[in-house]
Amino acid sequence: MRPTIMEVNLQHFRYNMEQIRLKLSKGTKMMPVIKAKAYGSYLNTRLEILNEFDIVAVAIVDEGIWLRKLGFEKEIFVLNQPAVDEIDDIIENHLAVGICSTEFAQKLGLKKENVKVHIEIGTGMGRTGIHPDRTAEYIDLLQEYETIKIEGIYTHMSCADVDYEYTRKQIISFEKALAIAKGKVPDLKYIHSAASNGLINFPEAHYNLVRPGMIMYGYSSGEGILDKIDLKPVCRLKSKITLLKVVKEGTSIGYDRSFVTKRQTKVATIPIGYADGLRRDLSNGGEVLINGKKVPIIGKICMDGFMADVTDLENVKIGDDVWIWDNEEITLEQVAKKCHTIPYEIISTIRDRVPRIFVGE
Repeated sequence: MRPTIMEVNLQHFRYNMEQIRLKLSKGTKMMPVIKAKAYGSYLNTRLEILNEFDIVAVAIVDEGIWLRKLGFEKEIFVLNQPAVDEIDDIIENHLAVGICSTEFAQKLGLKKENVKVHIEIGTGMGRTGIHPDRTAEYIDLLQEYETIKIEGIYTHMSCADVDYEYTRKQIISFEKALAIAKGKVPDLKYIHSAASNGLINFPEAHYNLVRPGMIMYGYSSGEGILDKIDLKPVCRLKSKITLLKVVKEGTSIGYDRSFVTKRQTKVATIPIGYADGLRRDLSNGGEVLINGKKVPIIGKICMDGFMADVTDLENVKIGDDVWIWDNEEITLEQVAKKCHTIPYEIISTIRDRVPRIFVGE
C-alpha cells in the first residue's frame, strides 16, 4: 500500500451520531447524507453503518445505483432533481427523488412503474425548488399520474449558521407550503428542512426528518457550530517521508523556483500532491506535522508530492509519518482557511488514489 492514506475512525463516527441524536426533537429521525462518497470518508461503503437507518440521502442517481449494487436495500433519496434521461435508472433501482420540474414530472408520470418523490419547495436558496405559491398547483399536477407517489416535502436552508432572520423567513415560507401539502396529501411520510446547521440552530424546523451531513464526520459545518455540539473528527490524512537530502544555501526547490533556500536545508519529500487532492494553495505557506512539530511546506506542491523543510527536526528519518491534518495540532478547518475555502471542499476532494483505512472497528 502506498504510504499516503486517510484514516477513518468508525468509533468517532458512531459517537457523533449519538451526539446528533441527543439534539433531535421527539419523533424526528435521521437521513444521513452520504453523497460524494460520504464527504470523502468512504463510510458509504460500510453497510453495517448504513443499515442502522431507514433512509439515506445521496446527491445524484449514480450514487444511488452504487449503493444498490453494494447491497443496500432500504430507502435511498436523491436530494437533487435528476435529469429526465435518468428516469429509467431511478425506476430500476427503486430510488426516491426530489422533484420540482413540470417537465420531469410529466416524463416520470408516463412510466408504468411507481416512483416515490419528495416535493422540493424553494424558500430562498435560489437554486432549485418550486415557489411556495405553486404548491397546490404542483401537487395537482403530480396527482394526475397514478404512478407518482408523493412521499415527502422538503426545502433547503441557505444560511442557517449566519443569518437567523432570513432562515426564520425560510421556515415560515416552508410551513405555508407544508400546510397546503398536508391538505392535499395528509399521509406525507417525510417532512425535512434541516441539514447540519439547521439541525443545530433551529430545532423548531426538525419536523420528522433531518439531514445531517458535515457534522456526522466531526467537522464544522458553519460559524459557531462546534461550540454547540461535542464532535470527534472522523478522518485524518497522512503520508510518510520517502526521501531526505541536505542542500546548500541558494538551492531552488520545486517548480518555477518559487522557493530558494536561505541556509543549508534538510529537505523531505512526501508523496502526496494535488492529484491526490492536496491543494496548491498550501505551497510556500502551509504546514505539516512531523514528529509532533509543525514544519513548513517549501516550493510549489507538485502533482504527486511536495517538499518540507525539516532542518530543525531532530532524528528525522525516512518513513516518519507526515500529517496533513491530525485534528489536533493541525485541523481540517485550519487547512481550509489556509486554502481560502471551507472544510467541505478539502475533505470531499481527496481523490480515490488515496487509500482509506478504517480504524476503531
